[in-house]
Amino acid sequence: MTYQPAIMSVSLGRAWLHDFDYKMCQASKAGFKGIEIFYEDLDYFAREISKNNTPTSDQLLQAADNIQSICQAHTLNIISLQPFLFYEGLKDREQHAKLIEKMRLWLLLAKRLKTNTIQIPANFLPADQLTDDIDVLVADLRQLADMGATETPPVRYAYENLCWSTINDTWEKVWDIVKRVDRPNYGICLDTFNIAGRVWADPASPTGKTVNADSDLKGSLQRMMVEIDVAKVFYLQVVDAERMESPLVPGHPFHVEGQPARMSWSRNARAYMYEEDRGVYLPVEDIAKTIISGLGYKGWVSMELFSRTMAEEGQNVPDQHAQRGIASWKKLQQKLGLH
Repeated sequence: MTYQPAIMSVSLGRAWLHDFDYKMCQASKAGFKGIEIFYEDLDYFAREISKNNTPTSDQLLQAADNIQSICQAHTLNIISLQPFLFYEGLKDREQHAKLIEKMRLWLLLAKRLKTNTIQIPANFLPADQLTDDIDVLVADLRQLADMGATETPPVRYAYENLCWSTINDTWEKVWDIVKRVDRPNYGICLDTFNIAGRVWADPASPTGKTVNADSDLKGSLQRMMVEIDVAKVFYLQVVDAERMESPLVPGHPFHVEGQPARMSWSRNARAYMYEEDRGVYLPVEDIAKTIISGLGYKGWVSMELFSRTMAEEGQNVPDQHAQRGIASWKKLQQKLGLH
């Protein structure tokens, strides 16, 4: 595979506001070839089937069949199912066991969706609920990898740092875990927002940046070139974000008590690359160039988005997001000479 543009289903509009079939139609019409399925879409479909808020496993599997059929009708590949949240490193081992059972269902869902990849964001539960014992984290994730390896075809896991993750908040930390897990079906998802959002940007700062932003990012990208095995990069997410007009601290419209500023920023103010009219400012192109041109990555490039704009009403919301996303992709293609 060379380069194929994908988009995240939720980035075209919230499941409860916008018809899934219509969103997929707009994604396909815009020129996207793939889609990341957010569990939220499955859950909404299943609740529509069950007519209640607690769908059964069978209803979720039926929802997966419906979603796969819709995507197939619109010639969209499902590149992943995500996010499998709050899993690794739990002190509560009873909850760990429940999540193992949940993963058994997710493996069935992945098969029904005809995708071979499940994404796991690095845990961002409060620190008092997590162990910092790296051996426990690795054992937990290796357990999932071994479960996925028994499937036909094998299911891969893409581990992603979030810039607000409690322990593994940088690509370096996540890459260290991936190496320790040491399974062929366990790799990394690289995300330009989460890389820049941790080492370079700080929405709570008046400058919007960390103290040594440029030098720290330069060093991080140099390490990436040396350390990461590109075969373990399962897919790439490319997205930018708005610079806050005022620091995202208590009193800011996006502030949520007890929620990290970077998480609040992520949920409200991401934007596609090159959307200068929306105030984007992250060095996303430098990061994407390092991964694509430097590492030699080839594969799916997902124009992932979370934003308050997804919750807007109106049929034009999926249309606009699809067009914005493909315009960003085409400009990235042009800038990096992708074919």
